[in-house]
Amino acid sequence: MSLAANLAAWGVAAVAVPAMLVKSTLGRNLAIDAGPAEPPTAGNPRRHVLSPGLRAVPSHEARTLYEVLHDGARRFKPSQRLFGARDVLRIVEEEMVVTKVVAGVETKETKVWKFFELSEYSWMTYKDAVYATQQIGAGLRKLGMKPQDKLTIFASTCRDWMLMAHACYSQSMYITTAYDTLGEEGLTFSLNECEIATLFTQADLLPMVKKIGGAVPTLKNIIYTGKATDDQINALKAAHPHLTVHSLEEVRQLGARNPVEPIPPKPEDLCCIMYTSGSTGNPKGVMLTHAAILGVVAAAELIFGPYLGDNDDVMLAFLPLAHVLEFALEHVSMYLGMAIGYGGVRTLTDSSVRNCKGDIRELRPTFMAGVPAVWETIRKGVMAKLNEAKSTQRAIFDMAFNLKWFLLQMGMPTGFLDAVVFKAVQQQTGGRLKLILSGGAPLPPESHKFITVCVCPLVQGYGLTETCGPLSVQTMMEIGTVGTVGAPLPSVELKLVAVEETAYTPFPDDPNVNPRGEVWARGSSIMSGYYKQPQLTAEVLTDDGWFKTGDIGEWMPDGALRIIDRKKNLVKLSNGEYVAIEKLESQYKTSAFVANICIYADSLEAFVVGIVVPIEKELRTLAKSLSLFNTAQHEPDFAELCAHPEIIKKVLEDIRSAGRRANFKPAELVHTITLIPEEWTPQNGMLTAAQKIKRPEIAKKYAAAIKKMYNKKN
Repeated sequence: MSLAANLAAWGVAAVAVPAMLVKSTLGRNLAIDAGPAEPPTAGNPRRHVLSPGLRAVPSHEARTLYEVLHDGARRFKPSQRLFGARDVLRIVEEEMVVTKVVAGVETKETKVWKFFELSEYSWMTYKDAVYATQQIGAGLRKLGMKPQDKLTIFASTCRDWMLMAHACYSQSMYITTAYDTLGEEGLTFSLNECEIATLFTQADLLPMVKKIGGAVPTLKNIIYTGKATDDQINALKAAHPHLTVHSLEEVRQLGARNPVEPIPPKPEDLCCIMYTSGSTGNPKGVMLTHAAILGVVAAAELIFGPYLGDNDDVMLAFLPLAHVLEFALEHVSMYLGMAIGYGGVRTLTDSSVRNCKGDIRELRPTFMAGVPAVWETIRKGVMAKLNEAKSTQRAIFDMAFNLKWFLLQMGMPTGFLDAVVFKAVQQQTGGRLKLILSGGAPLPPESHKFITVCVCPLVQGYGLTETCGPLSVQTMMEIGTVGTVGAPLPSVELKLVAVEETAYTPFPDDPNVNPRGEVWARGSSIMSGYYKQPQLTAEVLTDDGWFKTGDIGEWMPDGALRIIDRKKNLVKLSNGEYVAIEKLESQYKTSAFVANICIYADSLEAFVVGIVVPIEKELRTLAKSLSLFNTAQHEPDFAELCAHPEIIKKVLEDIRSAGRRANFKPAELVHTITLIPEEWTPQNGMLTAAQKIKRPEIAKKYAAAIKKMYNKKN
């Protein structure tokens, strides 16, 4: 079929094309060449087949995030829901007896666990949101803020986060972001770099604000959401008398008494300085304009508009809004007319609440986005129950699983299997999901396949903070395809550039090898640069607008992109082979024993080793099956389990099996491991605020273990 026919069939009449016909419509033509090749180092740029001309503005021609909200209030009926939130009715405390073994001595202690009892969702319409943001914006002006001033949002994902952002946009101000899990150092750095005078936060983070208040000389105004105690407010004021402290409602009422006309931003104005998670040092402030985010909205409208946007569609929002993926997707949902219901990691499932449903079953979303860790948790939970099922039940499940996967690849209906076999799993996510988007890190193929079969179609995307989120994304036509991240987003073009001293080249000599190289991107959704870091900006942005992602990609025969690894995480071993350690970690996490893992590759050695945070429950089950301890006399603690040679051996075997399932080369199979009985968190410095591992810190902390693992070979 010709390109013109493809566009006519999909671009114009996409809504009318049944999902089962999508595969035959586009076949193996997901991307097209957008210019001449640039040998010997750069391949030809490629664009999405639906967008030979890059999209920058959605069909309703909203050009700023301010216009996205106001356009929605005009386009949709007055009762159209937009932002939904739940109130905490009360905190339920339950006593539980916990058994611990310390130094071989078993002790029992009673702990009090707190659970939330939540209300149903209450909703604001598009018009309600416009009214509220204009009042809050006027309140900010009364506090002394002016157009082009910056306000930092240091809060978890919630309705008030987005209301505050759009309050700023209503007066041509912009926001800077800070993860709610940031420690004193990271928060102080970002506030000082941006010379922030006004900070928006939440009541339970006021103690952190108290800690850093004296280290940020420009800080003047603190605005908070939630219920703060008099003690919290008084302690903050006593520690920093120069600060004014207001609740969000007080600021809104201040604006209601002192109204001002909106001052809409321009497309080229900044909407956000979004700080990266800082996995290798201080976070970088990425400057994003309104036009850049609208490029993502325009592209998403083309890709997902035919499937999402019904009046009944609802997005579950629970990823950090300080992460660009969540920030961009909420504006996509807003533009498409979807309701956005806010949830929390601590209240997502029924197990974390009392006398009510968890967020996902209460909201019953039709769309949600998450990172691979979310989908891995679901997969491992289902697999754990399957392992306890009768052999006949497991056989029926496996048969249905394989049949559904085959039908999905053929583009055929699978509703009868969902109703009979997979309904129970789907009900745990509300039972209405149409589409899941995975991003933020590579998703192992077997996890991708599992969620698509058991829950709903999952599409994988790839992007960075510097690209406003997605650079490429799978579409519904690729359901049944795993291991790739789709074609270039219709707002950008991508090309691959050869990586020096490696075999990664866009022009391989072997016809059986696909083009490979560093991914470069250009288009409407690329950042303006790094805040106050012109030298660093010049290192990644070329004069003709190409952004160097630092990721290694591969073009598949159908035009889809596959991400191999990060350029900086390619390590050349002593035998001359390169290993991509992030790719290895992604696959090794599929092991039932692995909660987290850091692969270490010493360039002076010929193999890699692993530092593993195991799942305690699985280790105890393993120890019991191997009869390693006489539990009647002695219940081992977690550290003893992690140190037992037989357990280490079995976990290593399972991890290596996961690698073999992915066809890893011998050099990619982890040689030995160390099990660590300590969770990695942002609080102990092993993870970033975005839950990415901090390699330098992990390598430093476990240097002795790494040395010991390599010494075994010697």
